[in-house]
Amino acid sequence: MAFFPQDALNDGVRKREVFGWAMYDFANSGYTTVVLTAVFNAYFVGVVANGAPWGTLAWTLALAASSVIVMLVMPALGAYADLRANKKRLLALTTVLCVVSTVMLAFAKRGDVAWTVAAVVLSNTFFAIGEALTAAFLPELAKRDAMGRVSGWGWSFGYFGGMLSLGLSLAYVLTAQARGEPATSFVPVTMLITAGVYGAASLITFALLRERAVPQPQALQQAGLAASLKRLADTWRRARLFRDFSWLLACAVCYQAGIAVVIALAAVYAEQVLGFKQEQTMMLVFLVNIAAALGAFAFGYWQDRIGHKRALAFTLVGWVVMTVLAILATSPGLFWVAAVIAGLCMGSSQSAGRAIAGLFAPEAQRAEFYGLWTFAVRLAAILGPVTYGIVTVLTAGNHRLAILSTALFFIGGLLLLLPVNVDRGAAAAREAS
Repeated sequence: MAFFPQDALNDGVRKREVFGWAMYDFANSGYTTVVLTAVFNAYFVGVVANGAPWGTLAWTLALAASSVIVMLVMPALGAYADLRANKKRLLALTTVLCVVSTVMLAFAKRGDVAWTVAAVVLSNTFFAIGEALTAAFLPELAKRDAMGRVSGWGWSFGYFGGMLSLGLSLAYVLTAQARGEPATSFVPVTMLITAGVYGAASLITFALLRERAVPQPQALQQAGLAASLKRLADTWRRARLFRDFSWLLACAVCYQAGIAVVIALAAVYAEQVLGFKQEQTMMLVFLVNIAAALGAFAFGYWQDRIGHKRALAFTLVGWVVMTVLAILATSPGLFWVAAVIAGLCMGSSQSAGRAIAGLFAPEAQRAEFYGLWTFAVRLAAILGPVTYGIVTVLTAGNHRLAILSTALFFIGGLLLLLPVNVDRGAAAAREAS
């Protein structure tokens, strides 16, 4: 692992442990790639919902429901993880539950809306909680001036996991289609492939990643949940001290709303507007993952050099360009260009946001602050896709107007990033520690 020097890591952290941490990004990326982006979203709209006009809105509402659950649970759960020093155990539990609920998706049939929505809500909820918990390990592994590099490496490595799940799924889909099998036959198998890769790859994480946090006995004198909620309330009351973190959360709500649309509805847009076939959509998403891996890896180094705020702003401009190209696309060619830009920006912006959140998190409250970060991301996951779904309903299925509304989220993110002062926010975190 020569992607970053040993001196980029905190004392006592070995490169193999960072590899174990990155393997969780590798493991869970298949879920977003296959379930949320390339395969199951379009399958839900076209098959489970029988192509009904309300199908897109139903899909976005299912994702929104899971986001509401995470918003309500994750901040207190993050605080509890800090107090008990049990991030790793909670991560193991949510991983098992996400894998099981992903397997449940394999049993979704035509017209089986209730069962499918329940499985989507469960799997996406556990996925999001696991994502927040693994992000909270970043400040324990990387030094503050190297978080961009290490975070970017983790994100880029994760996209290769998404490509593995998608590649195996695509190979099976092409074979099944050659045999004349319908989507109701081969899509369920892709869910089993995704769950299998997720579960198997995550075992490396639990073998190599250490829990370095220590319990805080003075806080544990209260009941665990009560102590967690008290800590959470205290964090909100100290919002002035962490005002840059607050601005970052507001910025994240906007730009992550746009990203959530791309993740949840890119395949729907490609198939409904440009007439993509299932295998074309999967190949498109495969290309997006390659671009995202390269973008996150290269951008992580660049981010540490030019500054986290400037780097994030650059990616948000790229997102605006991407949405404009998607709106103008009348043939697959221009949409492929937009997809490459989306990939480059996706890995970069996700990595940049996670690194800045790590800089702003006080040492004793890392899981709690990442819980608040997850709260913002989940709120975005409601606002973006649901806004898109509502626009399609109000405009009789006009997906171009819906994607136009997405551009406004990225522009809003740029404006809300302006007040963020990274040095001041990092200093506030050090003072609170």
